[in-house]
Amino acid sequence: MSDPVSPVRWVKVLDQTRCIGCHACTTACKSENEVPVGVTRTYVKSVDVGTFPSVRRAFQVTRCNQCADAPCVRACPTGAMYRRPDGIVDFDKSSCIGCKACMAACPYDAIFINPEDHAAEKCNFCAHRIDVGLEPACVTVCPTEAIIVGDLNDPSSKVSQTIQRQSVAVRRPEKETRPGVYYKGAHQATLDPLAARRPTGGLFAWATQGPPGPQTVTSGHPGRHNSSAAALLSYDIPHVAPWGWRVSLYTFTKGLAAGGFLVPLLLVLAGRITWTGPVMALAAPLVALAALGATGVLLVWDLKQPRRFTMIFTRPQWGSWIVRGAFIVSAYGAALVAALVCGVVGSAAAEQVVAAFAAPLAVATACYTAYLFAQAKARDLWQSPVLAPHLLAQACVAGAAATVALTDAFSGARAAHAAAVVLAIAAATHLAFVAAEATTGHGTAHAHLAMTEILRGRYARWFWPATLAAAVAVAAPVIGVVATPFALLGLLAYEHAYVQGAQCVPLA
Repeated sequence: MSDPVSPVRWVKVLDQTRCIGCHACTTACKSENEVPVGVTRTYVKSVDVGTFPSVRRAFQVTRCNQCADAPCVRACPTGAMYRRPDGIVDFDKSSCIGCKACMAACPYDAIFINPEDHAAEKCNFCAHRIDVGLEPACVTVCPTEAIIVGDLNDPSSKVSQTIQRQSVAVRRPEKETRPGVYYKGAHQATLDPLAARRPTGGLFAWATQGPPGPQTVTSGHPGRHNSSAAALLSYDIPHVAPWGWRVSLYTFTKGLAAGGFLVPLLLVLAGRITWTGPVMALAAPLVALAALGATGVLLVWDLKQPRRFTMIFTRPQWGSWIVRGAFIVSAYGAALVAALVCGVVGSAAAEQVVAAFAAPLAVATACYTAYLFAQAKARDLWQSPVLAPHLLAQACVAGAAATVALTDAFSGARAAHAAAVVLAIAAATHLAFVAAEATTGHGTAHAHLAMTEILRGRYARWFWPATLAAAVAVAAPVIGVVATPFALLGLLAYEHAYVQGAQCVPLA
């Protein structure tokens, strides 16, 4: 990502002691880059600090931070987001598939999908102007010279001298992105997206935004502010969480695809069903393939440029877990087809050979999303070291629930009871992970707020029924096939609460 031998590193200093909140930079950026109405590459957030009569308004210019170690570049599956040798993080719209991984990865909420061409976009330092020796549009129109650009590697430049000799700050330094945007004189209530209280009723200084919608995120803390200063958010731009219900459903179908083969394989190894029986030979591969096919459909459907999905395979950026996951899922799908063919032929020996390849691919299919979510550095709740084993437990819940129904229909009570025992163990393990996540402390305020929204906020209506359904599934050895719908629907509800709850915390 970073280029230590590059002779130039373009950076910005935003002098908030000079900013008057005129929004000229926002307007100039829209005009220069033809940014559509409803989205912005840069905007000026404002916060009212203090209590009457000692009140002042603090501003913060919000935009892409031109990171030296840019998470969006690493997460992009096709290289549409890339970092130039001079430090500017730019984008290539012709390569963008609209997967929104860059949006999920950006800790600064600086990337959006252009509603007209459906490609990812953000501030790119007006690279087309830089390349011909001009300053970015926002710099030229700022009436107070609050925006300074220059070469950080040039010790004589104004930005270099300001950064080296004066007190400056960056946003979210704990993310270790090494931002190229520095703030001089910024109030902490503007730098921290949770520091200021959100106004009641969504009543801002110049607009009424109303309460955040299911996927809409506004800055500020919904309850008490976490800053020592009395600060009230007075102007902000709402953003939309990048991954919606299709991604929630994808985590469920992918788990069913993985567990739908793993659990029957476990029963075969335990001697409860046979290799050539109807469950292992036909039903399990068919269920897993159907769930895997639904997973592929959901992933392509969620793209803003679905016709370009083949670019994941034809021009992969191997650092992205979307790419790695796509190849894992494809290989697993091929293994499932081979298993189905062997089952139809009735060759137990061939099935065993195929299973030796399919089993680790099934585990990888269940777990790779943990690494995909970890690349979403903006979402602290997803930065969990136990997410991979938890996803494997969830896959076993889904697979065991399906297998209980299959064995009950095709293999008899003894096999169905064995599958029910596996379901009970998997559901109990899943509940243990959930309890640990819900009751232990979180390392950051962002993760804590996300879990609060899941437990007591807008996603509690999904979380608690899901938890109750998982508890019912623990009784599977007693209630038998009745546990299947509880396990599957409960898991689906949990996935939705977890995926959406992590994205409801403001970042900018």
